[in-house]
Amino acid sequence: MKLLNFTIIKLTICLVMGILLAHYLKLDFHTILYATIGLVLLIGVYWLALKSKINRSPYFGILACFCMVGIGIISYHLQDETLRSKHYIHLNSSGNYNTIVFQIKERLKPDTYNEKYIAAVKSFNDEEALGHLLINIKKDSVSKRLNVDDLFLTSSELKVIQKPLNPYQFDYSKYLELQQVYHQLYLDSATILQLSDSKSTIYGYADALRTTINLKLIEAGFEKEALSIMNALLLGQRQTIDKSIYNNYVNSGTIHILAVSGLHVGIILWILNFIFSPLLYLKHGNFIRPFILVTILWSFAIIAGLSPSVTRAVSMFSIISIAMHLKRRTNIYNTLVISAFVILLVEPAFLFAVGFQMSYLAVLGIVSVQPIIYKLWQPKYWILDKPWQIFTVTLAAQLGVVPISLFYFHQFPGLFFISNLVVIPFLGLILGFGLLVIAFALLGFLPKPIVDIYSFIIDSLNNFIAWVAQFESFLFRDIPFTLLQVIVSYLIVLALIQVYKFRNFKWTAMSLIAIIGLQGVYFYNKQQTQYEALVIFNKSRFSMIGIKTNNKLTLFHNLDSVQFQSNQAIKNYKVGESIDLITTDSLQSVYIYKNNIILAIDSLAVYKGISFRPNYILLRNSPRLNLNRVIDSLKPDQIIADASNYKSYLKRWKATCEYKKIPFHQTNEKGAFIIK
Repeated sequence: MKLLNFTIIKLTICLVMGILLAHYLKLDFHTILYATIGLVLLIGVYWLALKSKINRSPYFGILACFCMVGIGIISYHLQDETLRSKHYIHLNSSGNYNTIVFQIKERLKPDTYNEKYIAAVKSFNDEEALGHLLINIKKDSVSKRLNVDDLFLTSSELKVIQKPLNPYQFDYSKYLELQQVYHQLYLDSATILQLSDSKSTIYGYADALRTTINLKLIEAGFEKEALSIMNALLLGQRQTIDKSIYNNYVNSGTIHILAVSGLHVGIILWILNFIFSPLLYLKHGNFIRPFILVTILWSFAIIAGLSPSVTRAVSMFSIISIAMHLKRRTNIYNTLVISAFVILLVEPAFLFAVGFQMSYLAVLGIVSVQPIIYKLWQPKYWILDKPWQIFTVTLAAQLGVVPISLFYFHQFPGLFFISNLVVIPFLGLILGFGLLVIAFALLGFLPKPIVDIYSFIIDSLNNFIAWVAQFESFLFRDIPFTLLQVIVSYLIVLALIQVYKFRNFKWTAMSLIAIIGLQGVYFYNKQQTQYEALVIFNKSRFSMIGIKTNNKLTLFHNLDSVQFQSNQAIKNYKVGESIDLITTDSLQSVYIYKNNIILAIDSLAVYKGISFRPNYILLRNSPRLNLNRVIDSLKPDQIIADASNYKSYLKRWKATCEYKKIPFHQTNEKGAFIIK
């Protein structure tokens, strides 16, 4: 620990604080900029005045920390494209349809109906512009895949990205905002005109190389499933993986191997070190080899799409390579912190990327916890020692990511250690052999036996993962876990590590307090969910009405059994509200909740002869009725329409309610309707 550089750790913490302040608070950019410049000048004056005594002054450190917080705020705002005058939202809009020139930047995983891309705006209504859009291209028989750097012209309507329509649903709009994407276009092959297909950026050339590699591999005889895994493991592209295969990797606890990260980059660096070791015999070999290694690693990172995990891994291993060249001892914590500092300075939004967070926490778990676990038993024989090392690394990595994984994904694969014991030892073979296969494919010499052998390895891997994933009783799903529980969990891990190192009363007491704190947070979360609510969920073509009573949910719906089991809105609500029991019932005509009467009018449109005045009217399944008469007859306080209705009906009802000056809640526009 004596090699630990606490200065860079403090500066990185201050940088993170600045990014968080800029993200969650509306701070004036120019005020922060001028204040930070003033702090920099003050630090310079302070430095000149004290010189050799600078290390003894606490004020210098305080000023440096405030300055770094300011730099964090500035770096976050600098990457915010909406603050620039040329962003398309600040330019004149020509009504519903705008003439837009855009350039493809990234290819996303397609959905059932559309191919999806991230594109950079080049021109907006004949004015030079910037910004990013989500492009949805309707799938049809004549459409072709768009390539990175392709330039297109279209005339289309900007549409906002839909906010979550049900409680605790994943907020895709917020996820895209971190990538500077605020609007989307819905297009088809007939509404876009290609202006150019030339490559103009390094990402375009990387995409072209990936396309060439894929074409060569297809020509060599690789099938779709094997090809999709090769793309994920070797090229960092997971868009083509079949959903069932992807779910198998998730359920078996091995999804991390499909995201190029430190494990992959470390293996590749080890292979490259071996290949280029003869360079050390040259006069300047100690300089040439690290230069070549770092260049290859960053080239690989660009080809893999510069995701947060691969960027973090390549940054860390680049620093290690340079430190080895300079003959300096390095500490893995310093290396991690320096790589995080550099990445967040350039891409502050990476701080909120799940992959970035999990990759750092996994490595921190390995370097801090693995040595402790490994010392519990040190086998004498290699045949036992290697599996034990792999097991301890896997367990330590899981300890590092379990709290945040539960927070984001609410599940835990109980058989992760079995799957990783098999997968990790063979990952080096898969990567090394795979790089060789790609090299042979690009050279145009890839014998069929090699294709068959490598395909067999990939198929065997998929079959093993599928076999592990089938034991669903070992997959613990729908686990409620809040951010406060995440924080306290990491405090427990940190305190227990300190207990092992120092074995004193202070850290023992701290760990016990943290454990009691976690129990307290659990009871606090339970208490927070002890209330009643009525929820009209948004579900296209169906109706779902839930009545929550503390930790019990009664759900009235018209879904079949398969749709009910797979319905994500119900799962999200169950986890978010810590629901212990769900009971189901058929849809009713009248619901009474806390002195409120909700009248549901379905396709039969039966409402005449009702002797009571409903507080709310729920329109579902497109009833043919005159809403003017309904309102005049029943005099409700509000009209609600769920997503089982025709859009034309919703439009007409909305206009009627505006005319009658009565509130109208449309779930596929405003989200679920909730009465607490």
